[in-house]
Amino acid sequence: MSLLRPADVIDHVTHITPEFLADRGLHGLLLDLDNTLVPYGSYDPAGVTQTLTWVRDLKLAGVGLYLLSNATGKRAQFWLDKLEFQGVGLAGKPNPRAFRRALRELHLPAQQVGMVGDQLFTDVLGGNLSGMHTILVRPLVTNALPHTRVARRLERAVLKRYGHDWHH
Repeated sequence: MSLLRPADVIDHVTHITPEFLADRGLHGLLLDLDNTLVPYGSYDPAGVTQTLTWVRDLKLAGVGLYLLSNATGKRAQFWLDKLEFQGVGLAGKPNPRAFRRALRELHLPAQQVGMVGDQLFTDVLGGNLSGMHTILVRPLVTNALPHTRVARRLERAVLKRYGHDWHH
């Protein structure tokens, strides 16, 4: 299996239900922040009420959640306070060290944890290197950072090879 190939490709995190997780034998999720849970750069909890409700429902269902973000520690903490679960910023994805630390925090083996994110070269690669079930979500907003724009072009080429074609 290619390290850049996600196990699942979905349109929005809220498509991950307790049933979706049970079907895949998953008991926990590592979640990317920007463009996965919240729009890139946003500090507006009112704009993501659907996602906050989804988080609460998964927690009530006993799903372990952990934020694994490359955003600044300050930005990650702002959102962790709203999301009300554990996690880190400046994670250094795709370096597997952060993924291993997150698994220890969740007290779950890699094969029972899904890595959910919007980028192949950080979220999917890191999750696959760590032996997790990887779930790629469509980015919430088009991110204008130059290095991200280049990465997106490469991602589209890779996804096309696997039969996924998102038009941004």
